[in-house]
Amino acid sequence: MDNLSQRFAGVFTALVTPFRSDAVDWEAFDALVNRQITAGVAGLVPVGTTGEAATLSDDEADQLIARTVKLADGRALVMAGAGGNDTRKTVDKIQRAEKAGADAVLVVTPYYNRPTQSGLVAHYTAAAQATSLPVMLYSVPGRCGIEIAPDTCAALMERCANIVAIKEAGGSATRVTQLRAACGEKLIIHSGDDALTLPFLSLGACGVTSVVANVAPTPMVAMVAAWQQGEVAQALAYHEMIAELVDGMFVESNPGPVKAALALANLASPELRLPLVTVSDANRQRLAGILSRFGSASSSLR
Repeated sequence: MDNLSQRFAGVFTALVTPFRSDAVDWEAFDALVNRQITAGVAGLVPVGTTGEAATLSDDEADQLIARTVKLADGRALVMAGAGGNDTRKTVDKIQRAEKAGADAVLVVTPYYNRPTQSGLVAHYTAAAQATSLPVMLYSVPGRCGIEIAPDTCAALMERCANIVAIKEAGGSATRVTQLRAACGEKLIIHSGDDALTLPFLSLGACGVTSVVANVAPTPMVAMVAAWQQGEVAQALAYHEMIAELVDGMFVESNPGPVKAALALANLASPELRLPLVTVSDANRQRLAGILSRFGSASSSLR
């Protein structure tokens, strides 16, 4: 594994943005980031989908990235969410993220306008050429309606030396093999689905950009570390321990459930920005039960 791959290996937490009275709750954010670093995550991803980037102002996004960089203090790679469905605005977000001190950028496929694969090549080429930072592509067809084809990923890597990675969130482990066949072992692959982390690792991915790590960073880090060290049975035990919690994070649209779980753990407010609203009472009760069982299972595995 080369140095760049090593920097992207492990658990990257897709950070929530805590709110209180519609403003960023900086005290809660700082505590959440410090908790992640203490748990030993390899990376932090502010202002992504889980961070409700769509409802953040440019100034809020800049401050969140800069704050994450300061708190990380070199102990974790900071990969800022910087995508959009307007190439000019995407370029601006990337350049602002670089100015704020990010180590890399995560760039989602343009949503709603659904470009062709040729359009994706043009979009990502413009994005990558606007920065010296490493770029991780983000394919999430369930939210964007389009998928980055393996051949498109290969073409982009040939065009732009700083396009080095992909967050694959299409819900299929088969994509890892397809991407490696098209792009070779040089492509850094992250699972974009917590539930598929272990299958992805077994097929050649090196990490995960994780939602559940907001709530349970320690077992996520332990699971990936166990796999990396060849302790397959231990990795599987952690996978099975967190399985119900992972499922619970998606009982409603992300990040509603993860924020509800953080609130139940007294770590942050459940508040979201419209059009998202807090989870239903029924799902909140369901999450409370899941967290209770998770706590018992976690204690028994230590």
